[in-house]
Amino acid sequence: MTELLAPAGSREALIAAVQNGANAVYLGVDEFNARRSARNFTLDELRGVAAYCHLRGVRVYLTLNTLVNDRELHALSSVAHGASEAGVDAILVQDWGVLDTLRRVIPDVPLHASTQMTVHTLSGIEEAARLGMTRAVLSRELSRDEIAELCAKSPIELEVFVHGALCVCVSGQCAMSAVIGQRSGNRGLCAQPCRLPYNGGHPLSLRDNNLADYVSELQDMGVACLKLEGRMKRPEYVAAVTGIYARLLREHRKPTDEERAQLAAAFSRDGFTDGYYTGKHDLSMFGVRPATERWPEEWFAQLRADYEQERLCTVPVRFSATLRAGEAIALRAEDDDGHAVTATGPKSEPARTRALTAEEIETRLRKTGGTAFSVSDCAVDVDDGLAVSAAALNALRRDALMGLEAARTALPERRSLPYTAPESVPNPAEPPRLTVTLHRAEQLTGALVDCAPARIGIPIDELAKVDIARYPSARFCAILPRVYRTADEPRLREMLTALCEQGLTAVGIGNLGHLALTRDYDLEKCGELSLNVFNSAALRFLKEQGLDSAAVSFELRREQIRDLQKCLPCEAVIYGRLPLMIIDNRIDAGASRTLTDRRSECFPVLDVFGGRCEIENAKTLYLGRRSDWQDIGLTYARLRFTTETPEQCAAILRAHIDGADCAPEDLTRGLFYRGVE
Repeated sequence: MTELLAPAGSREALIAAVQNGANAVYLGVDEFNARRSARNFTLDELRGVAAYCHLRGVRVYLTLNTLVNDRELHALSSVAHGASEAGVDAILVQDWGVLDTLRRVIPDVPLHASTQMTVHTLSGIEEAARLGMTRAVLSRELSRDEIAELCAKSPIELEVFVHGALCVCVSGQCAMSAVIGQRSGNRGLCAQPCRLPYNGGHPLSLRDNNLADYVSELQDMGVACLKLEGRMKRPEYVAAVTGIYARLLREHRKPTDEERAQLAAAFSRDGFTDGYYTGKHDLSMFGVRPATERWPEEWFAQLRADYEQERLCTVPVRFSATLRAGEAIALRAEDDDGHAVTATGPKSEPARTRALTAEEIETRLRKTGGTAFSVSDCAVDVDDGLAVSAAALNALRRDALMGLEAARTALPERRSLPYTAPESVPNPAEPPRLTVTLHRAEQLTGALVDCAPARIGIPIDELAKVDIARYPSARFCAILPRVYRTADEPRLREMLTALCEQGLTAVGIGNLGHLALTRDYDLEKCGELSLNVFNSAALRFLKEQGLDSAAVSFELRREQIRDLQKCLPCEAVIYGRLPLMIIDNRIDAGASRTLTDRRSECFPVLDVFGGRCEIENAKTLYLGRRSDWQDIGLTYARLRFTTETPEQCAAILRAHIDGADCAPEDLTRGLFYRGVE
């Protein structure tokens, strides 16, 4: 059965979701979730929330899917212990350090790979399974054919977003809000810069996703879970959308015209899009919510009145009552999930005036108001001439239902192990060695190679254009694309094999699926920026996966990088435009291939692997005038060349080697001293 997963950003939204047919809800507690601005729940509230849902047959998934720094890991483990004890059914994760920590402290709780983990290939899914995760939430950019293929071959459950807001950037790969406003989307505080105007329009604002027409198709593919977005939206919205999708799933059909109109009335940005799913990547995918749009308050009021009664979702129960002369009254209660309890009452007595009939007893037993149960069948076997008080029957019914409730909300037995911080590792005493990454093959020159950087990283499709054997002294790193498809893997392996034959020494790992892609190659494995390394536990995890070094997140400030326990050699960017977004289609950036915002800041748009584009920061990170990046334990310091000419690349590298000033006109210190919220 395909599960319908609804958002629960508040207690009222949770009730709205459950009462309107959700099979599962996802929610956050405290600050460790990707919607920190939602009301969310406290850890103390979680046990009651889980009991409310489990009683009604609804699963509870906790989102711990943000990046966590070293000082937060211990607190996160306490949340994990509490969540396990509350009986949550699974936890969603993004951060490798969080994954590593949860596997150690609550090893019996199922873990799901969040869409923030950027899982979009079969190899990535298989790696998630190898790491013990039981479900992967697929990237939202996949087409119907790609989803179908993954479902046919996946060793674990797959979850697909079907309705709600879309990020134009591939999930888990957006740094725009962090870099320009210190509000990190990877830490649950995205300021949504994609909804702002650029170039006089809104080329980054996607319409909301709507796959209501394809619910049956997704069911037939074998998708385990259909997910609705909306933890920041009103509870009435959750009720409306959940109710419609629940009916479509239950009845295995497409929406009616009325249901389509209701989905649009609930919320849309001047219409919906199914462009990713259908493979129609064009300007029709983009739109904004009209300023005149209003909530449908009358309809929402009716929805609210219905779900607040909490009688839309009840648990069917079958009663079997037995009344025998001189014997204790017995009432057996069973549900559809295999739970069964028997309650007993006082002995039946001969009637003094009028004997009770089976019909009268059944009428009394069916009065389950005020509970989560409704009686679907009631069988009464009563001897003639007996009487029993209404109070006794009420108590019998109450005891049976209480027993059934206890059985349905029973907590699973799980291990809870103490948190152990990553082992302390002294920082290297030597200053970091310079590395470079190039965006285009033509940026590679003999002058740059002569500067002898520790490593030269180039995207693999660009490096394939280079005869690297011409540069025997250079150490080249083929950077694998952080976004690609399963169908691209044979080509990537061909390029990797050919480059190895020419003397390739290293490969850049930026996605979970890259672990499988590179496992059979004898290459130095260098963790890329897209892995979002944010804490010491992530470094420990990546070392266990066979990586030889790791680039740390540029959302970390200087002191946080300094204090990492560097069991792996670490690298940080000290020069270059920082990558803000990677987008799985081309956007309208004009002939100049730049986006200009309201403050006249110009963001270059670069073409990258697979016809995608990458938005770079308007300003260039430059730490060269300072020396305090040299004493924080880095093994490598990266110069990231994107829009620079070949001559500029070599000159800037030479200036860094010589300690000369090469500050760009419009520089930024990035987040090196500020960090993020």
